[in-house]
Amino acid sequence: MSVTDAGRRLEQFIARYFDGRLPDREPLPRYVAPLPAWLEDAALRLAWPIAIVNLLGTAFGFWYYGFQPIPLDTPLIAGQFAVEPLVAWPVVPDSPVATMFIGLSLVAWKLDLDLELLHVLAFFGCIKLGLWTPYVQLYVNGLGDTPLWLYHFLVWSHFAMAVEAFIIYRYSAFPIWAIAVATGWYLFNDVVDYFIPLVGEPHHTLLPAEIAAGFNHDLAVHDQAAAGAVVLTVLAVFLAMATRATKAELGH
Repeated sequence: MSVTDAGRRLEQFIARYFDGRLPDREPLPRYVAPLPAWLEDAALRLAWPIAIVNLLGTAFGFWYYGFQPIPLDTPLIAGQFAVEPLVAWPVVPDSPVATMFIGLSLVAWKLDLDLELLHVLAFFGCIKLGLWTPYVQLYVNGLGDTPLWLYHFLVWSHFAMAVEAFIIYRYSAFPIWAIAVATGWYLFNDVVDYFIPLVGEPHHTLLPAEIAAGFNHDLAVHDQAAAGAVVLTVLAVFLAMATRATKAELGH
């Protein structure tokens, strides 16, 4: 049995429990729609569970960055939130915000809400943070003192985010105005994260080498992380514009 046949059987099994009409699959080029049809269909059928998983990931991510209501015997604000000024908090937890975008995007689609900006922000966030985190973990940070289970969780859960990005075209028109706003938001994030902070120090996710050097941002790892972020913002813009252009060619 081929992988495609096995995948379609799996999707049909999922359909027994998560039925409903799916948006049409447009004949987009593979570079903007790289997933097999059965995987797209399966993911869309599982939109509610996937949304819940992403929103739980958002909660974990905020805890990871330092908003820690549990356990009760520890400070409420710890970690990176504790060292960042309040005004910078919206641009600090990039991955949790991205999982929030995709979780809410799937919820909006299931509820038939016209929230194109949310869909495009989710696309940008999943592409950028879904690939930036594995790049940083594998190339910049390495395992270091990170527990092996957490290291694998960070790498593979973020790769899954990048995969999620490629189901959004099925229910979003990728309007130019939404792409422009998402581009502005993620470029702004890059600027304040690495180059010109809102206040104080750059607001990117702290890297172990920087922490070990006394929160020193003048290290090579800072530039490596910044380069990855900028390249992935450009990639997200290109893929979003290419998706929009090919949809326009098809008359959508």
